[in-house]
Amino acid sequence: MIDALALDLAPVVAEQPDPVLFATVSGAHLYGFPSRDSDVDLRGVHLLPAADLVGLREPEETRSRMWVRDGVEMDLVTHDLRKFVRLMLRRNGYVLEQLLSPLVVHASEAHRELAALAPGVLTGHHAHHYRGFARTQWRLFERTGELKPLLYTFRVLLTGIHLMRSGEVQAHLPTLAGQVAEAPGYLPELIEAKAEREHGTADVGHARVRADVERLHTVLDAAQEASALPGAPSAHDALHAFVVRARLEG
Repeated sequence: MIDALALDLAPVVAEQPDPVLFATVSGAHLYGFPSRDSDVDLRGVHLLPAADLVGLREPEETRSRMWVRDGVEMDLVTHDLRKFVRLMLRRNGYVLEQLLSPLVVHASEAHRELAALAPGVLTGHHAHHYRGFARTQWRLFERTGELKPLLYTFRVLLTGIHLMRSGEVQAHLPTLAGQVAEAPGYLPELIEAKAEREHGTADVGHARVRADVERLHTVLDAAQEASALPGAPSAHDALHAFVVRARLEG
């Protein structure tokens, strides 16, 4: 078995057509339940030249590429800085998890500055992002019976609860299982089962997990209601200034 995270991914970043401000690993590796056959999800930000944004042609704000390297399926998606920051301001927890991922493939001073501004976009409304994502994954689990969407359901609910309570973006399910008191005790067993097969089925009682998912939705609702997070981002002006400066300097 190849350790996907041990691959040298620097050449992938170097061959991109525009500067990459950061690239991190997201997906199951970030969430703490990769399988033997999991692909590697790379996410990041590229910086378009100013000329691409002021002309008549539509800029390539999002780029994606999938390929196989050393037997591992790779999936790279990057957004232009402006688009990425706009997603941050739209209460998108997914991009914040990418920005703050500890699994860093490529970093820069701009990456560090952007990560430092991330707390200024956190609001109590981020609970809606995680609530909606959990419902989507739960419907997928009910349709397929696969373990992967079930773990995603628990992961996003626990991430949302922890965020509402602590103001910290934590996407790693094994860590969350120890941080959130209401986390089901059987999560480590499900994570271990997922490690063996990416699309394996969940060997757990449906009624039991349904009850736990419904309970965690109630916990998330209460955590949002009691959260000290503000109702609106405070970093809009600072992010605007950052995007302008990065573009002009870039």
